[in-house]
Amino acid sequence: MESKEKHLSTEDIASGSESQNISRNAEINSRNDDEGNAVPPEGGSDRAGAKDLVPLFSNEAVQGYRSRWNSLQTGFVDEPRRAVEEADELVAQVIKELAETFSDERRKLEGQWDRGDKVSTEDLRLVLQRYRSFFERFLSV
Repeated sequence: MESKEKHLSTEDIASGSESQNISRNAEINSRNDDEGNAVPPEGGSDRAGAKDLVPLFSNEAVQGYRSRWNSLQTGFVDEPRRAVEEADELVAQVIKELAETFSDERRKLEGQWDRGDKVSTEDLRLVLQRYRSFFERFLSV
């Protein structure tokens, strides 16, 4: 008997929900060269250097994701449809957890600002570095 538990999917994320402040109709501005390739902003680079990469997940989480991926990939031979469903669920979970990480960081900063606490430039630099690392990785794929 199949479980009635609702699994998160990429469709759930794409369609948004009341708890998500994601606008699907947001305008994305990008600059392109003559061949249509994205051009990094002035002063930026097309890829973050290895020294600039900030871990987005703990080593334990990464190992768990890789293990789940290997398992579902192996299962494709016997149950291809199920493997694709599991792949979608895994991608949705990773996206959700990443978004929650960024949301938590921002909520903490906003809490400090609301209380009138001073947030150090170094703390803000580290947060922005994490965003940049994600952004550069995402666009370089």
